[in-house]
Amino acid sequence: MSRTPVSRLLPTEEAAELLELTRAIADGALAPRAAEDEAAERFPRDVFRTLGRAGLLGLPFPEEWGGAGLPYEVYVQVLEEISARWASVGIGVSVHALSCFALANHGTDEQRGQWLPEMLGGELLGAYCLSEAHAGSDPAAMRTRADREETDGGDSGDYVLRGEKAWTTHGGHADFYTVMARTGEHRSQGISCFLVPADAPNLSADPPERKMGLTAQATATMRFDGVRVCAGRRIGAEGQGLSLALAGLDAGRLGIAAVAVGLAQGALDDAVAYAKEREAFGRPIIDHQGLAFLLADMEAAVESARATLLSAARRKDAGLPYGRQASIAKLVATEAAMRVTTDAVQVFGGAGYTRDFPVERYMREAKVMQIFEGTNQIQRMVISRELARGRRGPVAHVLSLASPDFPESLEGSRS
Repeated sequence: MSRTPVSRLLPTEEAAELLELTRAIADGALAPRAAEDEAAERFPRDVFRTLGRAGLLGLPFPEEWGGAGLPYEVYVQVLEEISARWASVGIGVSVHALSCFALANHGTDEQRGQWLPEMLGGELLGAYCLSEAHAGSDPAAMRTRADREETDGGDSGDYVLRGEKAWTTHGGHADFYTVMARTGEHRSQGISCFLVPADAPNLSADPPERKMGLTAQATATMRFDGVRVCAGRRIGAEGQGLSLALAGLDAGRLGIAAVAVGLAQGALDDAVAYAKEREAFGRPIIDHQGLAFLLADMEAAVESARATLLSAARRKDAGLPYGRQASIAKLVATEAAMRVTTDAVQVFGGAGYTRDFPVERYMREAKVMQIFEGTNQIQRMVISRELARGRRGPVAHVLSLASPDFPESLEGSRS
């Protein structure tokens, strides 16, 4: 169905035009095929090329490397619009950004110049290899190794990767993999980051996982059976990988929160449209107070999640610490998505439990958002530990769109 545009506050006219372009692409290229591709479990690789060529895969990255240089405040709203039509694609866009994060923020100029333009332009699709089957919420326990190859003359400069990475979004379809692997024995400072091309010998993907939802989004275990990677593909210093991963996850959690808000908005839109058309006792069911109040609670949940997300994104744009706020946004948005999609099924009644309407799919898709990019239990740990340390954000954490010099006004503030 056609989505009702959400009324938004955007920092520039160009941002508003970008959002209109996103809606047009999402309505024309995504919405018409989402249900069919999900049912067929068909990965829509061509869609990511379309989005890339429209400039939608590199929005938050610097223009000098092929990005658009836009603030996260705008990027997350674009991601929300995509996800309201097709959550699998929204997740893919967010994961692609996560796979570019380490290179864009910590690569050398030579590395960025060599690889980022194609990555941000959509010709290359990325995947992110952090989790392992035994170390999902504890990445410091990873076992995948990257051992430096030695010759008679000393180190050859090459690394050889051995191990397995689980739950890899785009696994088997990506053109490159950002991989965290152990290069030392120290639990947290013995991990390094590598950019591995998909055609590297001895790199393979298992068959995709048979998932409950997001079935058009390929998720697979990647196997590194002696994959040789030159030192020039190591991103950052040796031993810096875990810190790069955690920094990337802060940004990635904003992306997942945006996808969750978009999914919830899509479910709400469908529920409202159905409630206006379906009649009971001689009038549309939206006129019955019991159901009208349910829809009102769904709207409140979506708006609250969106406000929480935008507040965190604006902190990031202002250069303020935002890790705790990213965890809050991910927690609030994904919990809201689960509740709203469940309530959307309820609005449809028995019809909502069938595959004749998309709300049952939305409900299945929402569940995993409470799990990946750090489970919501992990988000609660992050938030509570920050509270225990006494780290509180400044009072003026809601950034004013009307004040272009707002970041300067908070100079010296600390979270």
